Amino acid sequence: MKRMIYADNAATTKLDPLVFEAMRPYFIEEYANPSQPYSFARRVKLALKTAREKISACIGADPEEIYFTSGGTESNNWVIKGITDADSVNRSILTTAFEHHAVLNACHAIEQKGHSVFYLSPNSSGHIEKEGLLQAMASKPVMLVSIMMVNNELGTIQDIAELAKIAHAYGALFHTDAVQAMGHINVNVRDLQLDFLSASAHKFNGPKGIGFLYINKNTVNRNIFSPLHNGGKQESGMRAGTEDVASIVGMAAALEMNCKNLLKNNQHILHLNEELIAGLKVAGVKFRINGKMPKVNNILSLAFAGIEGETILHRLDLMGILVSTGSACDSNKTQVSHVLQAINLPNYIARSTIRISFSKDNTEEEVRDMVQALKKICG
Repeated sequence: MKRMIYADNAATTKLDPLVFEAMRPYFIEEYANPSQPYSFARRVKLALKTAREKISACIGADPEEIYFTSGGTESNNWVIKGITDADSVNRSILTTAFEHHAVLNACHAIEQKGHSVFYLSPNSSGHIEKEGLLQAMASKPVMLVSIMMVNNELGTIQDIAELAKIAHAYGALFHTDAVQAMGHINVNVRDLQLDFLSASAHKFNGPKGIGFLYINKNTVNRNIFSPLHNGGKQESGMRAGTEDVASIVGMAAALEMNCKNLLKNNQHILHLNEELIAGLKVAGVKFRINGKMPKVNNILSLAFAGIEGETILHRLDLMGILVSTGSACDSNKTQVSHVLQAINLPNYIARSTIRISFSKDNTEEEVRDMVQALKKICG
């Protein structure tokens, strides 16, 4: 069987073997329901407590501000719908045109119930400008601003601290979808002045189907945010249901590991990106990079002249190289990515775009093979 080169880590990452080992006991040996009062549940309760403490330490929060969810999609939906459910004034939500669909579709859902949502456009470099947010906030009453920390297609990093400061100056709460940021850049919720933050474990070498939502304790105390659903008293009564202890333990282990190795991992991935770009230039392949600094190292959006991104994706797949594309194909037509449309990228460039996202597990040899493959396809 030919060797597979996995370069789509922004879609999901490989579960780290050490994370799997941390999870294993809670599948087989420590399987008690943590809500039970007997002694068999004590170690499981302690595991939940420890995981909450590890995660909070990684982001500068208090343990009681961490709420376990099924992932980023649930966390994003909970914030947007929980805020609107608790709002008696019917104020607006403000977000951006290039958010993940977990935010955009949640916003579309509340619009259908009569709530107003306004969408800011990024500039051509892939960033939200503070002047645009200031103008929008001054023109309407807003209860929540939701802006992603790192764009999932471009890798561009938003100035979240400055944007949150503006939102708070106008009396709005601030949420960030940090799914593509967590475990890849430093995140401190106090420094950023956040009210809410969403994260998903499978983006930083943890298991799928688990994530967390940071909720500032002052926000909870103001009773302006509704529980996700009702039932038992899990997650301080805000999200009923027996916790997935093994996955929670794995998420905490993965986040702690990536935060400890942040500098080393980023240097490695940056080196791979530089090798790829230099190799393509030497090979004479014509391409452009979408989005400008500041950006994360692990997401690279490249457009190749004169060839469809879908074509590149499928030809690379035949060679055992896995990447993502800026367009989604259906039976009738190719849909250009809403992210690339939002930065006003011409359709012919957007349609020729692929996303390459390396991880700590990728190697220089894999990069050299990718250069040769792209030269064969696009050269």
